[in-house]
Amino acid sequence: MVFLLFSLSLVGCSSPAHPVPALAAGSGAAQEVRLWQDASIFRLVGGLIGSAQRRVLVEMYELGRADIVRELGDAVGRGVSVRVITDPTVGASRKSAAVLDSLGVPERVYPVDDGRHQIDHVKLLIVDGEAAVGGMNWGKHSDRNHDYVLETRVKVEVERLARIFEQDWSLGGGHPFPLAAITGEVAQTAPGSEIRTMLVAALTHAMRRALAEVYTLTDPEVVAELVAAHRRGALVRVLLDPNQSYNLHAYSVLRAGGVEVRWYPVPRGILLHAKIGLFDGELVLGSANWTLSGLGVNHELDIETGDPLAVAAYAARFAADWARAGG
Repeated sequence: MVFLLFSLSLVGCSSPAHPVPALAAGSGAAQEVRLWQDASIFRLVGGLIGSAQRRVLVEMYELGRADIVRELGDAVGRGVSVRVITDPTVGASRKSAAVLDSLGVPERVYPVDDGRHQIDHVKLLIVDGEAAVGGMNWGKHSDRNHDYVLETRVKVEVERLARIFEQDWSLGGGHPFPLAAITGEVAQTAPGSEIRTMLVAALTHAMRRALAEVYTLTDPEVVAELVAAHRRGALVRVLLDPNQSYNLHAYSVLRAGGVEVRWYPVPRGILLHAKIGLFDGELVLGSANWTLSGLGVNHELDIETGDPLAVAAYAARFAADWARAGG
């Protein structure tokens, strides 16, 4: 067991994650769902864009990697339909948007609400019939951070993600057409509060465990639900990024409520950038920090999966991270 935990910690810090195949629940048909982590996410991104045949849709808060920008231009050169949405408040994304224009890649900026200090915090890639959604930015140094992305080929999920992209593309073009709120495996915030609904529901129903790695945790409802899960007997463990001073209050409140909480052991200049929780057998991850802004102001995108192999992969990584944090 010690050797296993040590090996997992090394994989989490520097080696690619193993992709996780899955079966669609109850169908018996092969449906691929893969959980990716850390730097290996960019192997996924490059592979998907490089293999695109019909379409590439990107919505990215921080787009600062020149290699990905070039790959998007190359895809256009191959005749692939490519469109990109970026956040106008991020300097690296503004520079990349100018390069995309020079490469003939159609791009739009998301019209954020400056009065609410809103951002378009979405991290989404759709290529042909599959999608990747999670917390990883595409910045120059993002591959140093600890983060997760879920790759899915589940048709209903990809279709919902594509509709959200089209909603945002229309908004960026000055023609708002917000989608109606729904309950499902894909959730967005602003419009709507689907992510809060998804997260709180998962927390409320957790009876055995709630294992979370969170970049910023300040939302009082979520903090209260974590304590409530502990009090009804669930194993609740939370890893927080030590670089975020905002986490100090949540750390104190959780500990006072009996919840086990530790600081993620990141080297200087590295972030625990994940926003992910495992609640019994349901995994919730995406772009939304567990804050009032993340769950109610910013445009965010999360996804939920009960795939047993994705769940097992995260549970193993969390165990390794928790053990390292204890040291």
